[in-house]
Amino acid sequence: MFLGYDKMNNFNRTTWNLTKKIPKGKVTTYKLLAEAAGTKAYRAVGQALNKNPYAPVVPCHRVVDSKGYLHGFAHGLKKKAELLRKEGIKIKNNKIVDFEKVLFRF
Repeated sequence: MFLGYDKMNNFNRTTWNLTKKIPKGKVTTYKLLAEAAGTKAYRAVGQALNKNPYAPVVPCHRVVDSKGYLHGFAHGLKKKAELLRKEGIKIKNNKIVDFEKVLFRF
């Protein structure tokens, strides 16, 4: 085990637990998720979501960038869009339509 493993593991678990709170039909941003976790490490949130072994229980597909664009998904943006559309979220040109209306804030 290397130094920092437990800390990173705890960060990932915190990120995944918060992500589970995003309701179906809503999205949040990497920034809002990081702030809810008590950090400004937005990219680290993205890395934790990329390593999410609990999808779809931990719905990492519901996390988008701060402007509502689809971004970073281990299974590709096409799959991310498909999952969001199944939940009733409208997407045009890889961007959430009416982003503010479906934005979940912790």
